[in-house]
Amino acid sequence: MTESVAKLMAPLITVEEPVASVKLTVPPTNIMSSNRWTREQLKLAFNLYCQLPFGKLHSRNAEIIELASLIARTPSAVAMKLVNFASLDPAITSTGRSGLGNASSLDREVWEEFHADWERLAVECALLNEQLRAGRAEPVSDTEPDESSELNDFSGESRQALTEQRIKQSFFRRAVLASYRGRCCMSGLSDSRLLVASHIVPWSKDKANRLNPSNGLCLSALHDKAFDKGLITLTDDFRIVVSEELKCSDDVFIRAVILPLKGRSIDAPERFKPQVEFIAWHRNKLFVDNKQKHQ
Repeated sequence: MTESVAKLMAPLITVEEPVASVKLTVPPTNIMSSNRWTREQLKLAFNLYCQLPFGKLHSRNAEIIELASLIARTPSAVAMKLVNFASLDPAITSTGRSGLGNASSLDREVWEEFHADWERLAVECALLNEQLRAGRAEPVSDTEPDESSELNDFSGESRQALTEQRIKQSFFRRAVLASYRGRCCMSGLSDSRLLVASHIVPWSKDKANRLNPSNGLCLSALHDKAFDKGLITLTDDFRIVVSEELKCSDDVFIRAVILPLKGRSIDAPERFKPQVEFIAWHRNKLFVDNKQKHQ
């Protein structure tokens, strides 16, 4: 445990209302009310928890300071709330860490709500953030800075669909990269420009888990492509399996870079450990060796 995280492992504090379709035209009136954390505040806090590396859950983090300002909390209170959520994460507790250990029943409800509908909650939180910032007359966009101008080329309905799509993609990417500390779990590559938040069960195959960080691996672009094509997969204990096709390859690069991965364990994420059922689905449905056996 890092010193910065250890400092957070002491007393703490420990939110929601869905958006029917995902349009929130009127900000919730109680988001800033009372001394108790509201559902909306907790949703925003958990949304941020998912997207920050565990070692950056401290009151000096600029994103924590910004959220604290938006919801009228102190940075320390927000930081402690984020570490509180860690006590609900099996990937954290299975390593002997416990977060702050005093998550409230409402914290647990928000945790469960996200896990039941990642897409809706990711978009809802982006809209809540936008509304709060708009109230302070601050421009905001949840798309990548160099992409926002492209939205002007579409109708209002298409623009909203594209914006929501990019919000979802941004959430999943940030959540997965944060969980793996910004490193490819197979190669250790840490240049974010070459990293992909790779779905274990593809986007098109499981709508409910499209944005579930436990359905993601942080991979280099090369390893992502090999995984996506079913040329490599994982065992239930997260060891890398290389296909017979690659084993038989005489390509020098493959033999030097891919084949040594065989039997090696991936680097475990700090949070959102891959679910075994997702790994099994990939191995049984996408891995080329198994597909060939059933042909």
